[in-house]
Amino acid sequence: MLISSMAVSAQVKIDFEVSFTEPQAHYAEVQMNIAGIVNNYVDVKMPVWTPGSYLVREFEKSVEEFSASAGGQNLKFEKVSKNTWRIFSSKADKIKIKYRVYAFEISVRTAFIDESHAFLSPTGIFMHPDGMINVPSTVKIIPYKTWAKVSTGLTPVEGKKFTYHAPNFDWLYDSPIEVGNQDTFEFMASGVRHEVAMYGGGNYDKEKLKIDMAKVVEQATAVYGENPNKYYLFIVHNFKRGGGGLEHLNSTTLGASRDAYADENGYKGFLSLVAHEYSHLWNVKRLRPIALGPFDYDNENYTTNLWIAEGFTSYYENKFLYRAGIYDLNEYLSEITSSLGTVVNSIGAKYQSAASSSFDAWIIGYRPNENSKNNSISYYSKGNVIGILMDLEIANATKGTKSLDDVMRAMYLQCKTLKRGYTDAEFKAMVEKISGKDFTKFWAKYVTGVDELEYAKYLGYAGINMSAENSTPNKPVTGATLQIGNRLVVTGTDRNSAAWIGGLNVNDEILALDGVTINIALATMKLKSSSFSLDAIPLVAEKNIGDELKVKIDRDGIEKDLILLLKANPNVRLKSAVNENATSAQKAVLKRWTGK
Repeated sequence: MLISSMAVSAQVKIDFEVSFTEPQAHYAEVQMNIAGIVNNYVDVKMPVWTPGSYLVREFEKSVEEFSASAGGQNLKFEKVSKNTWRIFSSKADKIKIKYRVYAFEISVRTAFIDESHAFLSPTGIFMHPDGMINVPSTVKIIPYKTWAKVSTGLTPVEGKKFTYHAPNFDWLYDSPIEVGNQDTFEFMASGVRHEVAMYGGGNYDKEKLKIDMAKVVEQATAVYGENPNKYYLFIVHNFKRGGGGLEHLNSTTLGASRDAYADENGYKGFLSLVAHEYSHLWNVKRLRPIALGPFDYDNENYTTNLWIAEGFTSYYENKFLYRAGIYDLNEYLSEITSSLGTVVNSIGAKYQSAASSSFDAWIIGYRPNENSKNNSISYYSKGNVIGILMDLEIANATKGTKSLDDVMRAMYLQCKTLKRGYTDAEFKAMVEKISGKDFTKFWAKYVTGVDELEYAKYLGYAGINMSAENSTPNKPVTGATLQIGNRLVVTGTDRNSAAWIGGLNVNDEILALDGVTINIALATMKLKSSSFSLDAIPLVAEKNIGDELKVKIDRDGIEKDLILLLKANPNVRLKSAVNENATSAQKAVLKRWTGK
């Protein structure tokens, strides 16, 4: 039976043609030609999510005007599931499928089309025959009449303009396509040709980017010992305010702010994003949790290891920038300290573990609500600090001869050799093998548990002195955030804060404070944003810890009077400094930890 299925798949030929007759209305026209499936019916499916973005997005909702034909005759079809079209092909050897896709969501993970360009995120554009993920295909792009370029990580078909080959649908779904008049330039690094496709303009300096992006590539490659590609593509979308990135097998899509390149912080922020997504070339795409491939494109793919896949990648983006000379040591330590502070001051970190955060990415990570900060923690943030602590523990245990770099390289080679992803137990075992130390308690505290971070202890291994002070000494906080428009409305309350205990709810309208109408209370306040803390209102800022704040609210048309007993700020401000009198052992750990 297996041989028969493989034989059928080997005979199947699939090609796509994508064109744009109405880009201003945000549509792509897709034609899918299937040959070699001789059956009474054929099921074609569109993925419901895209790898790297752990949320079911229901891409099939954007499909319109689906039709199928064979030999010039229309074929009957019906929807048999939310993302499956069944075509009654009557054993026709060749089937032509046509449909349109509406694409108007700006993000690195969704397709977007307008009169200026088309960004094709493949999971929301292409379909595959059920059970035939491993079948190759070709894709021909017909640009709109005013467009002249196509940029993609797919392999060009020789002699056929804008036509590309995908060895299987995993590759096709992992290869975004930029169509338009993007500004492109190239650089070589680690023996790999890198192309950058810039859409949206911007004040970037190509020559400077070539140099600095190459430095990042070299540092990332050095950790793993080899670069798995001969070609790599950066698709960069520059907007007024942009951000985010999504990794792929030999490309990435980045969101950036077009006018931030000339600003030092903005420029380094962009390079940090480059470092993060490029690091995914190994961590996630090849060094991956076992649940993340082969992919189930119809359902959620659960793993408890996103704290490694994303969190460690966040950790390494700073390390790569330091090693590349883009950050100095003070900047690097500032980033490390900031990362630690984020978790130390996170309410949700006390209630959700890194493993749980990873598993629940599908229901919390990409769609938080007003209470998520009180009961959950980002696997990016928690994984980042686990990486910091684990790296220092390894370096200390081995007297500065090993680090997390050695673990990541070994796990990458293991996944490559076994041709599969790793389990949590296998990753832990490799950490213990490299370090020569039992990490069972570490895992229980920081991976599956919610213990407070012993940051001073771990940074101390490297001769880094850590201290903490109250974020707002002697100043009370209410724990309420507000949004002002036509009304002043509560948008969030912190667990166990004065607002939480006093019964202030999200969506409550603030009418008065201590008997002073809100218009008067805000009269002397200079608003920098429509969102701010209740503590920022002058009348509240003047109060002391232990004071009462009387709040009159409107809740669903009913006025209520609440009393908030003001409390000290639970948040701390972390500070770090290199110990000038560090021991030789600490200096060895610092050198191995930073890599410089």
